[in-house]
Amino acid sequence: MVLRLGSTAPDFEAQTTKGDIKFHEFIGDKWTILFSHPADFTPVCTTELGLVAALQDEFDSRNVKVIGLSANDLESHGKWIADINEINGVDLQFPIIADADRKVSHLYDMLDHQDITNVDAKGIPFTVRSVFIIDPKKTIRLILSYPASTGRNFDEILRVIDSLQLGDQHRITTPGNWKKGDDVIVHPSVSTEEAQKIFPKGVKVVRPYLRLTPSPF
Repeated sequence: MVLRLGSTAPDFEAQTTKGDIKFHEFIGDKWTILFSHPADFTPVCTTELGLVAALQDEFDSRNVKVIGLSANDLESHGKWIADINEINGVDLQFPIIADADRKVSHLYDMLDHQDITNVDAKGIPFTVRSVFIIDPKKTIRLILSYPASTGRNFDEILRVIDSLQLGDQHRITTPGNWKKGDDVIVHPSVSTEEAQKIFPKGVKVVRPYLRLTPSPF
């Protein structure tokens, strides 16, 4: 199965550091970020998980659940979390999926087909650094894949969530390098006449196809 934007996120059952889950039940009525890590006790992953743990309040304020995945077992995960907390000065509370058999990694096409060094002792590939943003309807809204050697920018992931949530609530899109609070773009399906009625803060017509308005929030 090929996963694309707009696909329903595949459901699965898995063991996690917070107990067994059924993924769709875990999502519930929240936005969810599923992000993979090549392996436990690896340097880039350790910094990434520390960053995510430190941003927990930011995710909570956006109604977002976070769930990680790494290609090791629960015992390994538990020991690794202790390291993550000590190194980064955090208290990691979100679940991490134990995917030693790569079942979920296969389902979401996360395995590394590029880096021949990103494998376990048996030569089985670990994952790349995948990110899936999934909305409360279980629809995939964003897919990112970073190489194992490059840590992710979680400020960018928060930025995308802000853009998606704002676009779902209002008839807008967001420009390049947009950040929360910046002006937004009137959606192309909205005429300028209608835009002037539904955006009380005003509409700036740069071109007929490019109309800006202050952010609703």
